[in-house]
Amino acid sequence: MSDKLRSHIEQIVSLTDEEFTFVLSHFQPKKFRKHQIVIHEGDLAPYDFYVVKGLMKVSRVDLDGKEHIIQFGMEDWWISDAEAFNSRTPATMMVDCLEDTDVLAISLDSKEKLCAQLQKIEHFFRKKTTAGYIALQKRILCFISSSANERYHNLLSIYPGLVQRVPKAMVASYLGVTRETLSRLGADV
Repeated sequence: MSDKLRSHIEQIVSLTDEEFTFVLSHFQPKKFRKHQIVIHEGDLAPYDFYVVKGLMKVSRVDLDGKEHIIQFGMEDWWISDAEAFNSRTPATMMVDCLEDTDVLAISLDSKEKLCAQLQKIEHFFRKKTTAGYIALQKRILCFISSSANERYHNLLSIYPGLVQRVPKAMVASYLGVTRETLSRLGADV
């Protein structure tokens, strides 16, 4: 697990062995089972998760009982309820596992201490946060200005291989369409 994290970090910053050992000491390895809920709506979000292996999702169920998938997190992605994690407030979303999943988890306290003590890691997390914000902007723009077909092809480019790993209903939820619409798109999922 640690090799994947180091490789992930070193796409942005270089670390000595000593620095990486220090970084790794701030993470906790965790294993979750398929269908396990990691963060429940209304609970605190104690960790930000780096996905080493597996697949997770962030979603919210509306008052009508319809699930809206906000994000998928597969290998080399970070996932949590960002607002709840960073503001220490109750989660407004649920994070659960779609497959057996191995993660490296970091608490907010550990993340802040690590960033305060190692400027390279603060730079790394700033770059990752900026990339996440840009991805969110693109997702919103895609939703307000693209057809369902364009959203589907955008999903394929962002998450290659995802449609083979999740049920059609979840792909449809992420795209904001019905399963029937997804089928009409000729989506081979």
